[in-house]
Amino acid sequence: MNNNFDLKGKVAIITGSSKGIGAAIAEAYAAQGAKVVVSSRKQTAVDEVVAKINAAGGTALGIECHVGKQEHLENLVNKTVEHFGKVDVLVNNAATNPVFDMLQNATEQAFDKIINVNVKACMMLANLCYKSMKENGGGSIINIASVEGMKPTTGLGMYSISKAALIMLTKSQAKEWSGNNIRSNNICPGLIQTKFSEALWKNETILNEFETHIPMKRMGQSEEITGLACYLASESASYTTGGVFMVDGGYMLA
Repeated sequence: MNNNFDLKGKVAIITGSSKGIGAAIAEAYAAQGAKVVVSSRKQTAVDEVVAKINAAGGTALGIECHVGKQEHLENLVNKTVEHFGKVDVLVNNAATNPVFDMLQNATEQAFDKIINVNVKACMMLANLCYKSMKENGGGSIINIASVEGMKPTTGLGMYSISKAALIMLTKSQAKEWSGNNIRSNNICPGLIQTKFSEALWKNETILNEFETHIPMKRMGQSEEITGLACYLASESASYTTGGVFMVDGGYMLA
């Protein structure tokens, strides 16, 4: 194959893509020829990424979307189909983790927020994309989980629970939807230097502790997720579904 990551003709929705991993994936998809839908909670932040992609010769549409609100999810899919005619790829990247504390201190409000954004929204948005994917002969769902869904860290218990659930959601989607040529896979990043994780890497003591458990002895960058994301969205991954892929510098080996 001339280009294993060729995404020409594909339409991709990426949630939480105004910064960090989501923005990096959106830019990479556009560079590979996909028409991308950039979404996040603030339209101004979305517009900045769209402008960058379009200036580089890509094709992007920005849609404000709070994934915790069903009406926003419906609007996201409806506008995508209206504008581009279909959905081929969904990257569920938006996530939240409002607390860093022990499980015994968990509040119902915090737990509900984490589950609603990190699990429920991913399922509901995939369900909304299912119709278009099925009608167009297939599609690819990529759920951005975390190594925390397999190896919990003290203080991140609720987040770990949500990401473990997301991994199982992915496997269930893969099993139920493969007959319609709809694939679902997980990417599980380790410690990546983004605004989302800054509470960990901005604290030198915490960062040093994390890095002692990473064989590569460093945190990763958002761009180091994009190669795998492009593969899973492309036809090169046509026989890949239900997978759980780590991008973690070897963290899960330690």
